[in-house]
Amino acid sequence: MSKKHLPYWEFIVLVSIMFGMIAFGTDTMLPAFPVIAQDLELSNVNKAQLIVSSFILGTGLGQLISGPVSDTFGRKPIITIGLLIFILACIGAYYIESLELMLVARFIQGLGISAPRTVTMALIRDLYSGRKMAQVMSLAMAIFVLVPALAPSIGQLLSINFGWRSIYIAFIAFALIGLLWLNLRQPETLLFNQRKKLRPIEFISAFKIVITNTAVVKYTITLALGFGALFGYLNSAQQIFVDTLGAGIRFPIYFAIISILAAPASFMNAALVMKYGMRLLTITGFALQIIFAIVTLIILNQPSIPVEWLLITFILWSVIAFFLKGLYFGNLNALAMEPMGEIAGMASAIIGASATMLGILIAIPIGLAFNGSAVPVLFGYITCSCLALILMLTKSTKS
Repeated sequence: MSKKHLPYWEFIVLVSIMFGMIAFGTDTMLPAFPVIAQDLELSNVNKAQLIVSSFILGTGLGQLISGPVSDTFGRKPIITIGLLIFILACIGAYYIESLELMLVARFIQGLGISAPRTVTMALIRDLYSGRKMAQVMSLAMAIFVLVPALAPSIGQLLSINFGWRSIYIAFIAFALIGLLWLNLRQPETLLFNQRKKLRPIEFISAFKIVITNTAVVKYTITLALGFGALFGYLNSAQQIFVDTLGAGIRFPIYFAIISILAAPASFMNAALVMKYGMRLLTITGFALQIIFAIVTLIILNQPSIPVEWLLITFILWSVIAFFLKGLYFGNLNALAMEPMGEIAGMASAIIGASATMLGILIAIPIGLAFNGSAVPVLFGYITCSCLALILMLTKSTKS
């Protein structure tokens, strides 16, 4: 077997589709929260947020499984199995009538869809390295931004015209495109002689190395705090825009504008990081996040300001918040991985899963605290960013 390559731009688009599946599975559901709550007869609309939270929790746990297993059985088989699990869970969710079973189905969807996201990173590493790998990632992320920009509009369109459960049909269609494209066009990238035996003892050893390195633990917790603030925002975004600020059916349009305007942050970070370093940019990002969140919180609590201006203020803050995360998410991942060179694959899975799962546990109470205002989300951003900034300013003792 040899490492054959797809045409470069076809590979970029395929990678973008794989990366976009988690965002599509999350953001498409946002406009449907009110009808989901009504259809499932929820006593509190806030509980509909758990449909997103359980999905993200599944993606976090799934990273621990799919990444290491792909080192043994190859990239394509694990991505394929993950997509099939996701499709089957979508079929089940389409017919489920209770919140509890829906959350189980969404969790399983997350477990399955974590494979395309996690294993595709390994697939890229199999083919590219250094600056070429960075170029592939940058171009893929530039296309990927279209997914969170368009997903809420797709979700709203489907929900209004065909019922919210039709969103699961869209998930299946998107997954099938990726599944067929991968298996018909992309050659396997992990050669048989490069595959490793599946040894649980190696995973346990890697886990011990990660949790006993204070620098890695610090950056992982900091990353989780960033995720917690972001996931808390996503949980409450629809309610804030529609119920509090009167955006109505324009919510997906505003969400698209926010995503597109914040997209250049990753490119800006790539240009600045060589000059200023990862720690300084991360510290700056969290510090600015605290300042802008406090200012926005004060403005939104002024009763004399018309709701139209409050909506504009929240949109501007959202753009800034999404932009600033581009200054710390990538850098925090790199900082956490820096001491883990010898166990990079397993360490990446452990760090990513830990940060995601801890982040969603932070986000759930933020979302459930929605009280008709943006205060819980902004307070969550301020609190998480303050704790993250404190961690970034403390010195780590290397182990």
